[in-house]
Amino acid sequence: MDSLFIDSDIILDLFLEREPFYNAALDLFTLVEEAKVKAFVSPLIFSNLFYILRKVESRAFAVRLLTRLKALVSVLTLDEKIIELALSSSFRDFEDAVQYYAALESKIDYLITRNKSDYKEPGVIICDAGEYLAMRSSKLKKL
Repeated sequence: MDSLFIDSDIILDLFLEREPFYNAALDLFTLVEEAKVKAFVSPLIFSNLFYILRKVESRAFAVRLLTRLKALVSVLTLDEKIIELALSSSFRDFEDAVQYYAALESKIDYLITRNKSDYKEPGVIICDAGEYLAMRSSKLKKL
């Protein structure tokens, strides 16, 4: 079973029904809900999403959606090693570095994001939701 680190932009595509990305995010989370893939996030994702969703709607809206999200995903641990790796990396964005190394250290197969250009390090396959779905479909057809 594939393991996926899902970045906040993909989750926002789903929660806020952002076009043209909504359908791919919905299909991705359908796989998560059906336990066909295992989804992971970092604690940073919850903080970022709460901040954004609260501004879009309300605190209650943010809490309701994040509670639903928590039922579907596992939250990775951030520790000293991950912070040290992020600090010594070549990533421009520290948050991206933290999330990348959290995924790498947890041996996650794919990091699903729409900001692919932010992730240039080898070790985790970086793709957006549509690309992952296409790869998965192609892989299943070969079986």
